Amino acid sequence: MLKFVIKGLIRDRSRSFFPVLIVTAGVLVTVFLIAFMSGYIESMVRQNARFDTGHLKIVTNAYAEKISQKPYDLGFIETEAEFQQWKEDFPSVRWTPRIYFGALMDVPDDEGNTVEQGDVFGMAIDFSDPSAVQDIHLNEALIQGRIPEAAGEILLSEELFSKLQLELDSTVTLLGSTLYGAMSFRNYIISGTVSFGVHALDRGGIVTDIEDARAFLDMPGGASEYFGFLPSMVYDDDAVQEIKQEFNAKYNDEDDFSPQMLALTDQNDMGFMLQYMGFALGLITVVFVLIIGIVLWNAGLLNSIRRYGEFGLRLAMGERKHHLYNWLLVEALAIGVVGSLIGAALGMGVIQYFHVHGFNFGVFTQDTSMMVENIIYTNLELKNLLLGIIPGLVSTVLGAMLAGIGIFHRNTAKLFKELET
Repeated sequence: MLKFVIKGLIRDRSRSFFPVLIVTAGVLVTVFLIAFMSGYIESMVRQNARFDTGHLKIVTNAYAEKISQKPYDLGFIETEAEFQQWKEDFPSVRWTPRIYFGALMDVPDDEGNTVEQGDVFGMAIDFSDPSAVQDIHLNEALIQGRIPEAAGEILLSEELFSKLQLELDSTVTLLGSTLYGAMSFRNYIISGTVSFGVHALDRGGIVTDIEDARAFLDMPGGASEYFGFLPSMVYDDDAVQEIKQEFNAKYNDEDDFSPQMLALTDQNDMGFMLQYMGFALGLITVVFVLIIGIVLWNAGLLNSIRRYGEFGLRLAMGERKHHLYNWLLVEALAIGVVGSLIGAALGMGVIQYFHVHGFNFGVFTQDTSMMVENIIYTNLELKNLLLGIIPGLVSTVLGAMLAGIGIFHRNTAKLFKELET
């Protein structure tokens, strides 16, 4: 039966060309949107984990309440022993200390007089730990110069470096406040520039060694946050939640400076954002099914009008209405399969292109603090193709089901009238 249906569709292109074209276009658009949104979600999770949340994070209770402000004065000091204990208790997680701080950067001239001043956002990592350097892809982000090798050297964002017309190995002064609120200032040598591809960081960020930051902020042996990463570097919420519950049950109490563990989804509204994005992906599928189903319903109605003579003759010859209705559904399924496969193949080509070259999303993130890469790459996974193919099949069958209902409304008088004409 299916072979006979396919032959009929091939020979009578008026019954198949337009529906196949609609399904192809719909599947192509849906597959690309799903792949793009999936890539966007991965980028958001990846960048937040690298620069702001980790897969897990240990902070003090007081710090957690104001975590968006990065209040390093509510962070840890002299916690080397505790840090070693946490690493022993949770060996499956790789831990690294970080300090985030704000400061005023003063750019002097040759005589020491101020030429420029501006606010900067500082991120301090452990340069002696290769994993900590790799976490933020520092080597890949390096534009000019080199990674700091000695105390008193910093990296400056390429955008800020160019804006201030600085030179490598020039000296700048950071002015800020210590953990205890006292004024602090320190001279630094610019050893290189970086661009992370995240506009929120590239506007005015600096990267320094954590020991330099501890000295600048008067935080001996401390950190504002301890980042934790799973071995695979892929976020797994189930595993993370289990570790979080175990840690907090063992170490967290009501003291303001006792350690508290947070998951990625507990920070930056990431839990809500991931749920929202998942809902959006489902909504795209539903909207596609409804829109294409309605279009194909109308196309089926027009096609049914043209084929009234055929339907009438088949019914007059004794074919049951249920059999004729099922025949239309098989035709629709064949159209859906062909259109979905063509659309998926074309979509695969588009996805592959943007998976390699990416989509420049930086123009949309210039005025946002969201941790999203400027270049978004589509997610090249089989599930994205299936999410586009399945709705393509469902929509064609849905359209045929709605259009074919008219078969059951036929009556004998109208049938003979159609046969006479």
